[in-house]
Amino acid sequence: MLKLKRAGKGDAVRIFRFMPRMLLILPAVLMAFGCGEKKPKQPVLKVSFSLTESEWDVFRKKVIPPFEEKHGCKIEAVQIDAADLPKLLLLGKRAGESKVDLFAQDNMELAVLVKNGLVEDMSDLVRQYRNVVYPSLLEIGRFADAYYFIPFRTNVQIFYYNKAVFDRYGLSPPRSWDEWLKIAEFFYEKEKVGRILITGVGGNPTVTQMYEYIVAAGGDPFVFNDGGTKKTFLFFQRLWKAASPDSRKAKWDTSNDYFARDSVYLMQNWTFGYKIITEQYGKQDVEVYHGFPGPVREAHVIGGDVFGIPAGSQNKVLALNFIEYMLSRDVQAVFVKDLAWPSVRSDAYNDASSGPAFKAIQDALHYGVFRKNVPYWSEYQKLFEEAFLRIVVNGESIDILESLQTRMKHITQKHPS
Repeated sequence: MLKLKRAGKGDAVRIFRFMPRMLLILPAVLMAFGCGEKKPKQPVLKVSFSLTESEWDVFRKKVIPPFEEKHGCKIEAVQIDAADLPKLLLLGKRAGESKVDLFAQDNMELAVLVKNGLVEDMSDLVRQYRNVVYPSLLEIGRFADAYYFIPFRTNVQIFYYNKAVFDRYGLSPPRSWDEWLKIAEFFYEKEKVGRILITGVGGNPTVTQMYEYIVAAGGDPFVFNDGGTKKTFLFFQRLWKAASPDSRKAKWDTSNDYFARDSVYLMQNWTFGYKIITEQYGKQDVEVYHGFPGPVREAHVIGGDVFGIPAGSQNKVLALNFIEYMLSRDVQAVFVKDLAWPSVRSDAYNDASSGPAFKAIQDALHYGVFRKNVPYWSEYQKLFEEAFLRIVVNGESIDILESLQTRMKHITQKHPS
């Protein structure tokens, strides 16, 4: 049997003398075995974007790491499409904890977020940027007397054309709707297939394209039986007959592929396509310009993303720091140089603005228009998509616009302002 020896007086003295050294060593020993004080947990900022793979590549390599290092945090960046974000934020609100701390959202999908109380008021932050960010861009985030969003990237569509092909046929890029149609019919006759591209995949890409042309025709995109709206649908119905068959699948990413592979010679697309076509595909015979006026004016939809902080964000302070970082001159210059994004601030260009696409972008922004922010955009988009399919693609009479306008009235009545 194990015998325990009782400590005597001498033993007590030796133990007492040993205690100071034990008190110094013990914390280190305990920490080594996970029993002591733990290191502070690294903060995690959950951010959502909707980016292409080439854009993600720049973010992962050049944008996110410096912020993580400076703030000793980890960025969890996820891909969330504009149409899915409102549902995610609503689930977070009901659960009492947001799934993301900060989000970037398309500037046309904002009204529903404000209406449902899904975002924090950012008026104080916006006021700090009145002399930095273009004032017209800041207004997209204002609802009533408060600002709930701040832009971090802006975008606009420009025209791309194959200069080698145009030169071979002795053509100049179109400068009006009539010239656009004539060139489309010329290619169709010469090559027995359409060579101009229309964004006809449906959904947001198609509605955004048509929005600016309705405005250019003097119409109201939300009024289906408006004179400018009818004129636009009639024109695109004719244009579609001479358009590339790829138009049925054309959207912001596939369009670049069709153009780079010489399937089409003329298209309109967002500015990021220029670097993809010239650098990733190595295509050098591409020229770009801002476009042309419609029957009444020239108009180009200003797209892009804004930052918003969800109601219930767990890291609001870190989220605000990240917004300030993304709006900094250095980061905006990266966007201009590496992604061909137009900057939200004028001092981010310098030598990065010398690329061939810069003038086209600036000219297009000069004729920029914002889409009206309404809480019923998704319902409107579905209705408009139906109109495009039936009239432009299937060739039905524009008389159906009257019945579509009746349905549009029912939609607006469900969402009183």
